[in-house]
Amino acid sequence: MKIRSAVVNEINDPYVLEDLTISEMREDEILVKIVASGMCHSDDFVRSKQTMYKFPIVLGHEGSGIVEKIGSAVHGFEPGDHVVLSFEYCGHCDSCLTGVPASCDDWGTLNERGRRADETYYFHREDGSPVSNYFSQSSFSTYTLARERNLTKVTKDVDLRLVGPLGCGFMTGSGTVLNGLKPAPGSSIAVFGTGAVGLAAMMAAKISGCTKIIGIDIHDNRLETAKELGATHVINSKTADVHEEIKKLTNGKGVNYTVDTTGVPPVIRTAIEVLAKGGVAAPVGGTIKPIELNTFMDLAAQNKAIQGVLMGNSIPQLSIPQLIEFFEAGNFAFDKLVNFYKFEDINQAAADSLSGKVVKPVLIMDEDYVPGQ
Repeated sequence: MKIRSAVVNEINDPYVLEDLTISEMREDEILVKIVASGMCHSDDFVRSKQTMYKFPIVLGHEGSGIVEKIGSAVHGFEPGDHVVLSFEYCGHCDSCLTGVPASCDDWGTLNERGRRADETYYFHREDGSPVSNYFSQSSFSTYTLARERNLTKVTKDVDLRLVGPLGCGFMTGSGTVLNGLKPAPGSSIAVFGTGAVGLAAMMAAKISGCTKIIGIDIHDNRLETAKELGATHVINSKTADVHEEIKKLTNGKGVNYTVDTTGVPPVIRTAIEVLAKGGVAAPVGGTIKPIELNTFMDLAAQNKAIQGVLMGNSIPQLSIPQLIEFFEAGNFAFDKLVNFYKFEDINQAAADSLSGKVVKPVLIMDEDYVPGQ
């Protein structure tokens, strides 16, 4: 089957739209027609900074679409179902069975291998050369193959052009707060970086009952958006001292929780330093750079903690419908953060995301899609 995909050939290369062949569907696989896909900073992280994945590759991991065909061993889905794609997990290891599939024992094999367990590839060029898969979905494509645990079914009145980012960015930010930190009502939180993940974290903090929600960024326009979506205070770290401002806002105590979405080592250190005694920091921004800590002075002496949270500690099949319910109730206005782009404008969408011009670019693969049909 011929499909249209955005291929990255080498590190730092632009996206190139190519006609690929998608392999024959296996009995445990599902063919999904992609309607739209969000673009996440993780896509650019792979494209520009790392060598873990084998190139060429089709990126994209915030897809939404319509089930086209199912394998004979698939249960719970049928052609015509509307779905949001997220990460894959095995479902039977200790982590999966205790409700933390983002810690699945087979995470790397399932989401980072770029091909099936038997070494066959999902995508090929006309000359037969393979193209790697990403995050077990490769949603920068008109069609893709996935499995049951990749998919979350949504009702047909949900606009598929909007909900793809719930499979990663918005789920990561909100889940870091709702499932990871679990702040008590009345507590304080500071969020470093007001992109998609950070703004989702702030909206979740408001839902959780945090009464002091501090957004920190270097872009005034994003800080204005943060105030619209739940931040009680904002700090531009280019023009103000974050330590001093947080002291003023907390009577010198510091905040109970912090979330870092930047992945910048000095910012992560600040996120730890501004914690109150007993506070918890969740550094969720992607980075390959280390930070230096004195575990006694920086953590133990003040009962501070650092908590790792991957993919918001979320079970996608529970978290995605929950976020849609929050949205429909007017409590999770992620639609205000979305800008639509045509599929062929993928490089412009990526540039606008990296520059801070837009918070969440969404590529439209199926321009004939009509919500509710």
